[in-house]
Amino acid sequence: MTTESTASAEELVVEDVAPDQVTDPVATLTSDLQRLQAEYANYRKRVERDRSLAHEMAIGAVLTELLALHDDVDRAEQHGELTGGFKAVADQLHSITSRIGLLKYGIEGDAFDPQIHEALMHETSADVLIPTASKILQPGYKYKERILRPARVAVTDPSGE
Repeated sequence: MTTESTASAEELVVEDVAPDQVTDPVATLTSDLQRLQAEYANYRKRVERDRSLAHEMAIGAVLTELLALHDDVDRAEQHGELTGGFKAVADQLHSITSRIGLLKYGIEGDAFDPQIHEALMHETSADVLIPTASKILQPGYKYKERILRPARVAVTDPSGE
């Protein structure tokens, strides 16, 4: 008898709650549709963001492979060996990579920033007030905001006098 009275009490509670919550099937379906549309829009944005990131990483990988070629062309230009047809090829290489978005950076006298510079040599001098990239041993390259190779520099620190 106790189980029958408990079961009937539970049925009464269920019956009391259910009539108060009148649900409109159109409103329920509309909210479900809106939720699904929002989920799909978020999915599309995430896929587009991932696709864009993969595209940038692929271009960055190709440009990274071309950095050694850039260095060789720059050395040839410094030694005066960049003439004739080779100069035309070098100019085209520089033009194409800069059009894609490869940026060369690193100027002597810039403040040393360990985020974008790699210190290979170290000196001290009274001529500088802050750590400074005094010599650019190898220029740095970046694609968009991503560092492909840090600039390799000689750093001059202020003397402690």
